[in-house]
Parts: sequence; C-alpha cells; structure tokens
Amino acid sequence: MRLVYLSPVPWASFSQRSHELVRYFHATTQGKVLWIDPYSTRFPNWGDMFRLCLNRGDKENIPHWLAVKKPRVLAIEPMPLSGSINRLFWGDVMQAVKEFSKGGAILGIGKPSVLATQLLSIGRFVSSFYDVMDDFPAFYRGLSNISMSIRERAIVAHVTKVIASSTSLCDRLTRAGRQVKLVSNACASTRLPAPVRSLDCKQHKIPILGYVGTIGQWFDWRLVKLLAKTRPDLRVTLIGPVYSPSPESLPDNVEILPPCPHDQAMAAMKEFDVGLIPFKKTKLTASVDPIKFYEYRALGLPVISSAFGEMVLRDDRQGVFLVEDTSDLAVVINRALGYCPSADEVERFRNENSWESRFQSADLFSSV
Repeated sequence: MRLVYLSPVPWASFSQRSHELVRYFHATTQGKVLWIDPYSTRFPNWGDMFRLCLNRGDKENIPHWLAVKKPRVLAIEPMPLSGSINRLFWGDVMQAVKEFSKGGAILGIGKPSVLATQLLSIGRFVSSFYDVMDDFPAFYRGLSNISMSIRERAIVAHVTKVIASSTSLCDRLTRAGRQVKLVSNACASTRLPAPVRSLDCKQHKIPILGYVGTIGQWFDWRLVKLLAKTRPDLRVTLIGPVYSPSPESLPDNVEILPPCPHDQAMAAMKEFDVGLIPFKKTKLTASVDPIKFYEYRALGLPVISSAFGEMVLRDDRQGVFLVEDTSDLAVVINRALGYCPSADEVERFRNENSWESRFQSADLFSSV
C-alpha cells in the first residue's frame, strides 16, 4: 500500500507531526509515500518575503521510500474558480499522483486546499483521512478565511476518517456533525538525547528559563518581560526565528538567539532549567497542543506555560506550572525550579508520549 500525503509544511523544514506520520506509515507498512509540499492558500503579503528568508529548517535527505512534489500555482486560491486556473499549473502533480496510486493508495490531507478537494473527488483512493493540526481558518482574514472554511468543510465531509491534535479542534468539528478522534501531539522519544534531570539534578549557578521555537504573533512578550523582571538573577533564553519582534525594550537578562538545526536545539534545551511556552490566549492558540511541551518534559524539564489551548487541561500534571495570574510569578518560578523528576517518571513519559504510540491509536493504516 502507498500513501499520497498533502502536507501543511515542506519536507525540507524542521521535523514536525507530518514528518513523523509518514515515517510511521512506512515503518508500519513498508509502503512508499508521495509527499506533496504545501502552496499558498491565501493572497500574498509583504511578510511572506521575510518568512522565506527565515524559514530554513533542517534540510533532511529524502529517504528512498519517499518522493516530494512541489505544486506550481498562482497565489489566487481564495478567488472563485481559482482551481480551474491553477489546474493548468499542477498537471505534473496530478499525473504523479495518478501513476503513484496505481495498485491502491491512501490519501492523507494535512491542510485544506483546492488541490486536496480535487484529489479527494477523483475517487481512486482506498481510504482517506484529514489530520487537523491547527484551526486553519483562524490564520486568515476576509475572503481567505471564508475560502479556507469552505475547503475544510468539504474535506471533513468526504474523507474516511478525521483525527485532530487538540480537544478544541475535536469539539469544533464534532459540532459540525463529524466523528473526530483525538490524536494528541507527541515527541520523537527514540531520537531524543538522554534526559537532563534526575533525582540528583542540580540547577545552574544562573538558572535558565528557555524557549525554542517560532516567535510569531501568538508569542507573549509581556509575559517574558515580567518573568525576567521578577527574577533578574536568572536568564531567559529565546531561540528561534522572530517573525513578531517585541514591541518594547526587554530586560538585560533576556537573550534572543537565532534559529538552529533540530539537533542543536535539543542540545540547547539540555542547558535549560525550565522550558517556557509563553503564548497569548487567542482564537488561534485555543486549538494548539504545543509539541515543545512534550520535548521539554521528555528531557526531564519542568514547564512554565501560559494557560492556553491544550495546556489548560494539564494544570494538574507533574512538572507543569501554568501562569494564570501574573501577580504570583515568583511563586511559579520557584516551584518550577524546585521540581526534579525521577528517571522512571521521565522514561514513563517518553513511552506514553511517543509518535509511535499516538499514530498506533489513530488506527489510520490498520486495513492496509
């Protein structure tokens, strides 16, 4: 059996849920994958040029069992009849899918698009699924928002299975009348470095509160500033591309480092005393289950997080310290710095939150 997968992220980007899903498919079935890179599903803006300069993740080698196709399109998808126009440009992709699918294939969709709906309408696939990782319409405004909502409804109505990465996403699609299975995010447990903390763990002389990831419009600079001002004796380290800079000056104990390959990011995390997830509470973040939560905890790090999205449901989890009232930041920081998990606790977390265990529970490929 084979898998045609329309990804929400390019193959040549940091390893994410989509990369892990196709790796799991191949490991489980030994089948080949046709990976279709995403294209713009909204009108372009000036910020896109900035993103092209910064969005340079790990350039992973393409494995022998995977082929990558990049659709050529005009950035006009929100317009009516855009599919009729862009069909003239992605003929090579349609032909590649036709040839690849001979003998049977599964269609996987990671992001709504006109191309996805057209492939779904062909009817040549033995089964199909939509893996909902974000509230995609919430990323857009105006006509682009309406267009994305329409595409998503069409896909949800016609795929064989729908899975979603957060409770909020499940609830939204269930209200629309579709059965949705919750398949939370996870971490690459078998490829992570050894945990950094155990029962005899010791803090650095200067404690480090660290964040690794994209810094976008959802990033809560105010919370970062308050954390740094509350404890000027510690260091706040932020690593990643900055799409949305701080609107005001930051304390001297905040350092911002450029993005780096995933293995270097993991090495940097091992120097942290606490992992940070400082996100604003918005419609966009309400549906987010941050992968960095799993990576931090799998390394043995406590987590200080805003009370947003799926993190709200983890208030009683070991090693999780939510910020709901900034007046008690000193208490939250002290509790987090004082947390020290056992080796068994970290190992158990890794086993229960691996990508393999997640996708096995999704039951997407059991019939192949």
